[in-house]
This record gives sequence, structure tokens and C-alpha cells, in this order.
Amino acid sequence: MISNLDAKVMDANAEALGISVEALMGNAGKAVADYLIENYHGKRFAFVCGHGNNGGDGFAAAGQMKEENVRIFLIDPVEKIRSPVVKGYLDKSGIKPEPLPHSFSDVDVLVDCGLGTGQNGDLREAYADFVFQSDGFDGVKISVDMPTGFGSNIRFCPDITLTLHDVKQFMERKNCGNIVVLNIGMPEEASDQTGPGDFLRYPIPEKNSHKGRNGELLIIGGGPYFGAPALAAMAALRIGTDLVTVAVPESVYHEVACTNPTLMVHKVSGDHFKMSHFEELSDLAVRCGCVLIGPGIGTDPETVEFVKAFAKECSVPMVVDADGLNALGKKYKAPHRYVILTPHHKEYERIGGKEDDVYIRANVIGCTILLKGPTDLISDGKRLMYNKTGCAAMTGAGTGDVLAGITAGLLSKGMEPYDAACLAAYISGKAGEKAFEKRSYGLIATDVADCISDVLLEHLNGRN
Repeated sequence: MISNLDAKVMDANAEALGISVEALMGNAGKAVADYLIENYHGKRFAFVCGHGNNGGDGFAAAGQMKEENVRIFLIDPVEKIRSPVVKGYLDKSGIKPEPLPHSFSDVDVLVDCGLGTGQNGDLREAYADFVFQSDGFDGVKISVDMPTGFGSNIRFCPDITLTLHDVKQFMERKNCGNIVVLNIGMPEEASDQTGPGDFLRYPIPEKNSHKGRNGELLIIGGGPYFGAPALAAMAALRIGTDLVTVAVPESVYHEVACTNPTLMVHKVSGDHFKMSHFEELSDLAVRCGCVLIGPGIGTDPETVEFVKAFAKECSVPMVVDADGLNALGKKYKAPHRYVILTPHHKEYERIGGKEDDVYIRANVIGCTILLKGPTDLISDGKRLMYNKTGCAAMTGAGTGDVLAGITAGLLSKGMEPYDAACLAAYISGKAGEKAFEKRSYGLIATDVADCISDVLLEHLNGRN
């Protein structure tokens, strides 16, 4: 079962893989036409179509039914069809479209292609009128992909829904009739590998948003090292997090504070973290609303004790990385599902993981795991995603801290943990690829962090 957004993500990823929207629409049309001909040959068909892609599926299907009695009715004027692909399938159908009739009394099978996964909010008047009109229809009512008005108070009530590729979220027999899943040739990689479509999940700031509305993050790290938390912080800022506070021991306070003037640095006493800092940092984490713990934090026994307690009790969304992971042990249980662990393979073994069991381990711990490698594996115990972006030059120190910062930044912006981990892996890899184009095998972690904004610019252009 997938959401409407999942379906849009897969369409975009399929296009990036070379399967065009036109091809998928054609496949959908053929699958719908084959079903209708097989089950209702000789009947009188009426396709009622909107001006978007769902209407295009209907045009493509109608065009495949040359031997049948088929009519096309438009909910909107033909001028509203903006997509050349949709308009192309209407033209290729060879059927002259008609405005909605006063009744469907001369129709046996009413095919609803008004609104699919693109619908949002209440129905416009023209679509509501179609739904009201369909209520008195006595023949077979069929929806393509999703019933028009699905999820709103006014909706088309089909006997059958021919849904495309997979069942959509909240679809049941009581609101969709008999649900039939049609294969439209969606490539497997579009649903089990990250891709540019995942950027559709990126939370674009609202025009009236103010400072802090687009993510506040606390990073707890440093002591033995100061570069790691600073790198993670810069990556979080580059991904669009409004406010990043780095909590570090006073021994490295000045080093971290001097890395960039945009960082807010919180100093705790001593040269490493310990239980005496627990309450102070727990309160700070709640105020920030999201936390990344682990970069450069070290393995002092007092620090390990602190990290174990913090990771067990943390009440806000949390990412655990680096030595933070090494402190958890093999019996760790996440305090809630808004936890992401970002281990490499050795760290994964230390939290009880075995090769290729990330799906099982995520379920046992009750969190999302982003297992780093030549191919990243991401799972929340229910789903499994692969990420293949990146390059061999990203093996240097600090690139993992950049990934952790991206992940935590996206989590702080309100993304679901699994979605944040998938998009973070994709962005980190793409940033590494761009850095490689500039620096070849001499790229360093700061180059990757600097290229994050280039990736955003490329993939979010037009969504402002």
C-alpha cells in the first residue's frame, strides 16, 4: 500500500530511469482497456475525464477500445488540458470529446477518470456535479486509480476501482468497491531505490514562515574531536535547517565556535560528556526539538554512560551516529520511532546487526536504520530502500558526519524518519558526486558539505 505522494515519487523516479510519463500513461491505458474489454465487451462505455493525468489515463484507455462503443466526456473545457502528453492521448484516441451530459441513461459502464493521486482538498463545483450526477446511475461504475473525491465528503462511489501499480493508502472495499491492481510497467527500481522523486518530500518553507519554523537542531558531540560536530552542523545548515546549536565540552568550545559564525555553540564543563550533563542537555534537546548525538564524542567510559542514558530517554526526534552508536550496545531499544541510526558496517555489528539484516534489526530496535556502504540500505522494519548515489572518493574522514547532519536536519524540518533517511542518503551521495566533478579523488568532507546547496538548487528548482 502506498500514499498519493509515494505514487508521485515513483513516477518521477521512473522518468529519471528512462520510463517517461507518456509510456506509463500508455501502459495504464492499455491495462484499463484490456480489463474493460475482457469483462464488458459489447457494452456502452462513457469515460468521464478531468484535465490532468488521470484524465490522460482515460484518454489512453479509450483510444485502445476501437471495436467498442466508447464516448469521452470532459469535466472541464478542453482548453484546461495543459499537459502535451495528456492532450496527445486525447487526440490519438480519435474520439471527439463531449461536455458532461444531463444523464448517463444511454451508458452501461461509467468510467471515472476525474481525479487520481493529484487531488487535494474539496472538489471543485464541476467535479462535485459529476459525482452527484453519478449517484443515480444504475450501470457499472468504475474508477481508474482512485475514485474522484476520495478522502473528501463528496466522492464517486465505484463498484470497482482499477488502481495502478499498487493499492493507495486508505483504499478499502467500502470506499472503492472491488479493488483490482493493474500492472503498468513501473520499474522495480522506481520504488525500491532512492531517486530525484524523493525531493517531492522535501518540506519547502512557507512564504510567511519565520526563524525556527524550518527546523531547530541540537548536535551533541566533540571532546576528543571538534571537526566532526562542526561538519555535521554545517551540513544541517546547508540542508535548510534554520537554527543549529552545537553542544560541546569547554575544551573544544573555541575551536567549534570559530568554524563558522552561523553556528550557535553551547559549552558544557570539562573535556568530555558525562552524566552530570544529562539534565542540562535533555532540557536543551526539548527546546530545540531534535537532536543528533555522537559526532566526535569519543569513547570515554563516562561519555559512554551518558550516551546510553540519553539515547534511551530522549523524548524528541533523534539521530545517533559515530561513537554515539558504539555506546548503544546490542540490546538497545529506541524510546520512540522518531530515531534514526546511521552506522557503517563495523558500527552496525556493534549494535547487533548482521550483514543484510537491516530490515530485521530496524524492527527489533524500533527505529529507522541507514546502513552506509557502497550501496546504502535504509529500513524502518517495514520497508527497505537502496541508495546508489555517491562515489568511491567519499571514503575520507568526515563524510559520515556530513550525512548525519543532513539526516538530522531533514528530521528537524518535520520529515518522517524513513523518508528523511532515504532523502539524506540520496542528497549526500549526489553532493559527493558533484564534489568529485570539481576535486576528483582529492575531495574532502567540506567539499561534500559545500555541494549540498548545489543539489538542492538542481532538484528543487521550480518548487519555490
